[in-house]
Amino acid sequence: MRYHSYLNTAKKIIETYTGATPLAVFLKPFFARDKKYGSRDRRQIATICYHYFRLGMWAREIDIESRICIATFLCEQTSNDFLQAIKPEWNEKIKETLHQKTILCGFNAENIFPWKEEFSEGIDQLQYCESFLQQPDLFLRIRPRKKNTVLKKIQDAGLNYTLQEADCIAFPNSSKLDGILELDKEAVVQDFNSQKVLDYLKQEKENMQHPITRVWDCCAASGGKSILAFDILEGKIQLTVSDIRESILANLNKRFARAGISGYRSFIADLNDKGLQLPNPSLPAGKSGFQLIICDAPCTGSGTWSRTPEQLHFFDPASISGFANRQKKIVSTALPHLQTGGLFFYITCSVFRKENEEITEFIKKEFHLQLVQVEILKGFDKRADTMFVALFKK
Repeated sequence: MRYHSYLNTAKKIIETYTGATPLAVFLKPFFARDKKYGSRDRRQIATICYHYFRLGMWAREIDIESRICIATFLCEQTSNDFLQAIKPEWNEKIKETLHQKTILCGFNAENIFPWKEEFSEGIDQLQYCESFLQQPDLFLRIRPRKKNTVLKKIQDAGLNYTLQEADCIAFPNSSKLDGILELDKEAVVQDFNSQKVLDYLKQEKENMQHPITRVWDCCAASGGKSILAFDILEGKIQLTVSDIRESILANLNKRFARAGISGYRSFIADLNDKGLQLPNPSLPAGKSGFQLIICDAPCTGSGTWSRTPEQLHFFDPASISGFANRQKKIVSTALPHLQTGGLFFYITCSVFRKENEEITEFIKKEFHLQLVQVEILKGFDKRADTMFVALFKK
């Protein structure tokens, strides 16, 4: 009875959820109104719902209960009590390969995300679609001179982890790090490929004729790229950050305090406004522009949807053009503030050509910048996010 109750509750959630807020946000008041479930029950019901949404655009016409069973079968790799109660013949096959499972339940993974024609170059449709059937890992970037401390703390806590690269650690997504590490001070929660978008600075900082000091993170959000730049450039920067949302900058200020970053400038800015005037304190006196602008542009977020599969479920491909137009406005507002010889990083977490290569071509054509580097950072084969980065020089 318990697992049939799970199924009925998950069905109710799916029927009433509209995608207006993240599923995790929707579930909190839903469970608060229904006190009959304990924490373990709530986790299992939430997992069932996420499994459902991981099927994306595949067979949207079939009934919710069948889709939940198929999704659980495909997403789980070990014996599952829920599946044993609802579909025991599939639970017996739970350890089969994904290919064998798809045959058994008549599933075509490529239909999870059918818009192949919209992909950036180098995206493998089948690999990308199959990545939706598993939760990505949780990644940490170890901050400078903190590696020994961080590794000792996580080893003492008995956490399961993998050292992906010298300063990058991967954990199972359910890992709890609060109370073990001083986050932002010792290590930053940051996806594997988000850690790599500024790698050019690591490679070239010793060869730069003029050290980069004046940096503007123009769509700063939570400030992860700013902290990354601060660490790569060894803190020897005059940092300016901006975002359209006041609440986001308030959270960023708290994060920077934990990270030990002070003396920076911040301001609220709508970069859709081409006539934007940067406030006077945004640049040191006598300086004509920034040596480095980081533009982590608002985008569909499609490279991160294996973390939030409900966004795929409710996605309208017609919205891609709207994001691309917004991105053109943002770069058009930011780029006049780049000094001659300066570097401009254009970054998205999108897999769509219109948000990536087409914006790259727009920047080249409209602003006559030198394209130094362009790359899709694939995450679908690493249990990570997929990112796009294009680096320009003025």
